[in-house]
Amino acid sequence: MAVVNQVEKKARLDKFATVQFQIITHCFLSGVVLSSNEIACLTMLAIEGEQELNGFCQKMFANAVFKSPQTVRNTIAKAEKNDLVVKEGKSKKKIWINPILKIQTEGNILLDYKFLSIASS
Repeated sequence: MAVVNQVEKKARLDKFATVQFQIITHCFLSGVVLSSNEIACLTMLAIEGEQELNGFCQKMFANAVFKSPQTVRNTIAKAEKNDLVVKEGKSKKKIWINPILKIQTEGNILLDYKFLSIASS
């Protein structure tokens, strides 16, 4: 029978950190590399839900997360290419976090991840 070294950690996080952790974990497991600003941007989008692209870009710029609204647009485009964000519409595009990610943002949230690494024989 194999011996497994188990590490168990418990923490109480606020809503932003809980949503951010889910996004970081998904990106890590999918091999998607994002900057801390890009992760913060996606976290805000997940928390706030579906919204108009231009308004979201202006809001992220106003909160000093990015240096320009165009940088936010570039982040959303990158996220869309990596299937993290869904974009719909022509003139007033709507954006939201891809439901496939199953990011939980409402109510009490318990994240229960289990990872296993098997040593080679």
